[in-house]
Amino acid sequence: MLRYAITKLVLAVPLLLGVSFAVFVLGQITPGDPVIIMLGERAPPDEATRLRSSLGLDLPWYQQYLRFVASAVQGDLGISYRSKLPVFHELMSRFPATAELASAALLFSVTLGISMGVISAVKHNTLIDRLAVVVAIAGNSMPVFWSGLLLILLLALTLGWLPASGRGSPAHLVMPAIALGASAAALIARITRSSMLESLGQDYVRTARAKGLGEQAVVIRHALRNALIPVSTVVGLEIGALLAGAVLTETVFAWPGIGRLTVQAIDQRDFPVIRGTVLLVATVFTLTNLALDLLLVKLDPRIKYS
Repeated sequence: MLRYAITKLVLAVPLLLGVSFAVFVLGQITPGDPVIIMLGERAPPDEATRLRSSLGLDLPWYQQYLRFVASAVQGDLGISYRSKLPVFHELMSRFPATAELASAALLFSVTLGISMGVISAVKHNTLIDRLAVVVAIAGNSMPVFWSGLLLILLLALTLGWLPASGRGSPAHLVMPAIALGASAAALIARITRSSMLESLGQDYVRTARAKGLGEQAVVIRHALRNALIPVSTVVGLEIGALLAGAVLTETVFAWPGIGRLTVQAIDQRDFPVIRGTVLLVATVFTLTNLALDLLLVKLDPRIKYS
């Protein structure tokens, strides 16, 4: 297993290089001059030239990319054009907020999704099953920004139960976590239902029932454990989706994370922050999926990594 983990980490290097190259090229072809944005359109030409030289923007694009990669390997993601602070410092100051939101959304989606999927499978072809399927389809079809606005309108403005925006208390976390995790919960519920239906029809489940085990023990100890294997794979993919969806969610709820920082950076053509954010998210996504691959061994001893 150690060899497998090392191999995956080595293979992640070209993946991260590809991600960094793609976002760098997109920054190069995006309209807008960061120097003009920083100094204004009436800035003296000589001052603009000095700033462009100090930022390395007068170099050919491939030299700029090589400098970025060489610095990133050493943990230096550059200096923000907007705040004049190191990008790494900016990201680390905002990442805890995004991690808190993504973790809460993941907990919500996994808990609700697995519960709905199990209940739907156990109550197959009943009214409860049909309602669960309808709710799952609706949750999977609703965009994050739309569900977020509906939650604000209902729970904050109409009922006054929760704060509409910001971060501070656990109450501030409820609506962003629900809005961000609703789509993932719907997908997890559908996968869990399908996997549970398959597991409940297997011979080992019938054998467990024939031995006199209670229905709860059959469902949880036998059927659910095997049904969680494909669900774990989906959860790993959804972590990346949650990090990506945090951009819209943090914007709607004014949540001070890296998603909102990215939107501000795009508005101001702050390319070092954009590159650093994408690289950070790609790294977290890669490491998380590696951890889930190793977790699958615990869920299914038949899986062997060489």
